[in-house]
Amino acid sequence: MDRKIVTTNRKAFHDYNIFDKYVAGIVLTGTEIKSVRNNAINLKDSFCRIEDGEVFLYNCHISPYENGNRYNHEAKRVRKLLLTKKEILKISQKIKKDGYTVIPLEVFFVKGYAKMEIGLAKGKKLYDKRDDMIKKEQKLTMNRLSKNRGM
Repeated sequence: MDRKIVTTNRKAFHDYNIFDKYVAGIVLTGTEIKSVRNNAINLKDSFCRIEDGEVFLYNCHISPYENGNRYNHEAKRVRKLLLTKKEILKISQKIKKDGYTVIPLEVFFVKGYAKMEIGLAKGKKLYDKRDDMIKKEQKLTMNRLSKNRGM
């Protein structure tokens, strides 16, 4: 599968523990897809909800297309995500039973179609974030030391 990654939600990996990942299609208008191709999309505070057996994306900012004139789209409109019925049922059960949230992780293109990777996640506590930062710092120092040693 040849992926061309457009954007990644780095804040999601910092604020949440990701457990499961799913790939969903995105229903976009003509000017939205042109803006996404120009990397004018931001997933920072976006999230997903399941309503009436369908998955919707909220707070995803796609900048208006420069040459879009009166046919331009609204920047933060609610967008539908395309998943199979089995996947939606599985996700909704985990949300109800275990208290997970669904957040977008990245947007990419596959064979010209815009896709989104969404993840089932639970929020990290402050001490979890601190532990992750300490581990990351230790890994960086180990890499620096091993590079210096090789010289």
